[in-house]
Amino acid sequence: MSEVHKGHIAMLTFSALVAGSFSLGAMIANDIAPAALNAARFVLAGMLIGAAAALGPGLKPAHFRAPWRYLLLGGVFSIYFVLMFYGLKTANPVSAAAVFTLTPAMSGVFGWLLLRQITTPRMALALTIGGAGALWVIFRADLQALLAFEIGHGEVVYFWGCVAHALYTPLVRKLNRGEPAVVFTFGMLVAGALVLIVFAWRDLVATDWAGLRPIVWIGLIYVSVFASACTFVLLQFATLRLPSAKVMAYTYLVPTWVILWEIALGKGWPSGLILLGIGLTIVALWLLLKDEHA
Repeated sequence: MSEVHKGHIAMLTFSALVAGSFSLGAMIANDIAPAALNAARFVLAGMLIGAAAALGPGLKPAHFRAPWRYLLLGGVFSIYFVLMFYGLKTANPVSAAAVFTLTPAMSGVFGWLLLRQITTPRMALALTIGGAGALWVIFRADLQALLAFEIGHGEVVYFWGCVAHALYTPLVRKLNRGEPAVVFTFGMLVAGALVLIVFAWRDLVATDWAGLRPIVWIGLIYVSVFASACTFVLLQFATLRLPSAKVMAYTYLVPTWVILWEIALGKGWPSGLILLGIGLTIVALWLLLKDEHA
C-alpha cells in the first residue's frame, strides 16, 4: 500500500471517529454541563498527548515561549467544543454534522484574512456545493423552512462553535513558531483545560461524578481518547502524506458517518430528501479529492 493510500485510510478513520462524537455527544449532552464535560476531556486528552510529546520530540522550555499563543488557541478551541455540546442538547446529530461541513468554507475566509491564502476555483465550487448540501440537511429538506431561514436553536449555537473552529485552523499556522505539532497541541490542550476549569468550576464541583450514567463515562472516554487524541495522530499522519485540500475534503464525509452511527445505535434512517443533501456533500468530497490537473 502506498503512503498516499495510507493517508486516505487515516482520514477515513478520522472522519468516522469525529462522527461518533456527534452521536454519542447527543446522548450525553443533557446529563452533564458541557463546560464540565469538556474540562475533563481536555485534561484527559492533554495527558495522552503530553505523554506522546514527552516520548517523541520532548517537552523543552523553548517550545513554550510566548504562552499567550497557547492561551488564545486553547480558548478558541474550548469555545468550539463547549458550544458543540450545548448545541447537541437540542440539535439532531446529522444536522449538527451538516453544520460542521460549513467549517472549511469559513476557514477559507479566515485563511485569507489572516494568511492571505487563496482558494482555487474548483475548491470554491466544491465548498459551494458542500455548503448547499449542508444547508439542505440543516433545514431537514424543508424548502419553506429554508426560504424562511427557520433554523433550530441547537444548530445556531453549534454554528457559532464552528466559527471558532474555522478561526482556530489558520491561527495555528499563524502562531506556530516551529514547535513540533504534538508539542504545540499539548500546549493548546493544557491552556484550554485551564480556561475551562476556571470557566466551569461551579459546574465541576456541582457535578455528581460518581452518579453519572455509564453512557456518560463511555462518551467522555470516547471524546477524550478517540475523538481527540486518536484523531490528532491520524490527522498528523495524513497531513504528511496528502495535500491540505484533500485532508480538508474529508470533513464532508462526517454527516454520512453520523448517519451510519445513528443506524448502528438504533436511531433509524433519515428521510430520502435529507439523503439528497448528504449526496451533495459527497460530490464536494469528490471534487476536493480529484487531482488539481485532472
